Amino acid sequence: MRRLLLLGVLVVSGCGGSSSEGDRAGRPDPAPAGAEVKVIRAWADDLRRGDLDAAAGRFALPVVVANGGPEQELTTRAQVVDFNEALPCGAQLLRTRRHFGVVIADFKLTARPGGDCGSGTGGTASTAFEIRGGRIVRWLRVQEGSAPEPSGEVI
Repeated sequence: MRRLLLLGVLVVSGCGGSSSEGDRAGRPDPAPAGAEVKVIRAWADDLRRGDLDAAAGRFALPVVVANGGPEQELTTRAQVVDFNEALPCGAQLLRTRRHFGVVIADFKLTARPGGDCGSGTGGTASTAFEIRGGRIVRWLRVQEGSAPEPSGEVI
């Protein structure tokens, strides 16, 4: 009987413990780290200047990317340069916020050397970044209406 009582106390006390889901309830995600924001800003600045090699250098290998389509893994620097070159616009970082382990960055779209932003110039776009070791390991375009409302760090 004593063992059953002790087991019941342990089970009940475990219910108040923390879990990743429970910790999120009602609390905002922490702000992105300054180092993460620095990588994102530097990538956007490189892209806006048309320096595709520098922009590609901000990515780890391999890296997972998705620009409105399915995720794909890029394993060579040439693939990463091609990915950046395929982005028609440059980008100016507006704000960042953390959401479920990624940093969502909102950008103002700009013209860039070698690109053809066209009517997209002046519009906005959002991208989810995962950064490890000072390099982008995941770059995912966030579709309009799927990103949480901006409430994070305004840059």
